[in-house]
Amino acid sequence: MKQKLSDSVVLIQFLAAALVWGSSFLFMKVALDGVSFGQIAWSREILGALTLGLIMLIGRHTLPRDPVIYLHFVVIATTNCVIPHLLFAWAEQHISSGLAAIYNSLTPIATAVLAALVFKVEKLGRAQIAGVLLGIVGVVVIIAPWTFTDISADFWGQLACIGAAVSYGVAIGYLRKFITHRPISGTTVAFMNIGTAAVIMLLLTPFLALGPVELSFPVVGSLIALGALGTGLAYIWNLSVLRAWGPTPSSTVTYLIPVVAVVLGVLVLQETLHWHEPVGAVLVLIGILVTQNRIVFRGRTRIDRH
Repeated sequence: MKQKLSDSVVLIQFLAAALVWGSSFLFMKVALDGVSFGQIAWSREILGALTLGLIMLIGRHTLPRDPVIYLHFVVIATTNCVIPHLLFAWAEQHISSGLAAIYNSLTPIATAVLAALVFKVEKLGRAQIAGVLLGIVGVVVIIAPWTFTDISADFWGQLACIGAAVSYGVAIGYLRKFITHRPISGTTVAFMNIGTAAVIMLLLTPFLALGPVELSFPVVGSLIALGALGTGLAYIWNLSVLRAWGPTPSSTVTYLIPVVAVVLGVLVLQETLHWHEPVGAVLVLIGILVTQNRIVFRGRTRIDRH
């Protein structure tokens, strides 16, 4: 009975992380009604760091002593938090929250390419290369260049989302190469990541956080949810799922995030999707599955359910 309860808790944490991260695109869109994109990213890191710092104190987790680790986390925090959070918040001034979430799903493909070509921690076989190419085709379909008569803000917003996904890929590859082999707890890694990002944001306060604000309950609630939940507790939930299920099953949260975001965008914000956006998203998803060896081509296609 105890094991069954434990499994149920892990499943709840998995679904909660997917819901919170999927909702984060809605929260950014709502927060933009009262604050700037820079203030959104700034609040997100500060509130996330405070939440994780409290968890560190309660759990009595220790910080690393090697100064080199702190330098590594400057790179990780910049590429995993500061840059992508700023880019996504800026992009949502010009594109829908659902479309931003669809582009977020490019992260596994960007990670695979960078892990193999830049950080040399993985290798790409023929199937993986095919998956990456299929993902790129999916991106082109989502962007739908045939619909543009000029370079509009919508186009730049989509490019910003692609840049954010690539930045996530850099962070994950860097983390694998320089941090994952070290004896550092998952909670400490999460705190070091978000905490370092918060320090960077504090240094950037004059450029990002100052300016007029129009606070309301939806705006404040969205900022708190983005910081305390999306950039705080959800990281802990995801680490718990990773430990219980392993890396492959836990990574399926990537597939749920755009679904949650698109549904919320349509139901709450009355956003609309053009035909090419879900079609491109499906191509990206298939590309991810091929890249991760979940769809294997051996004479005929089979889906690996293990």
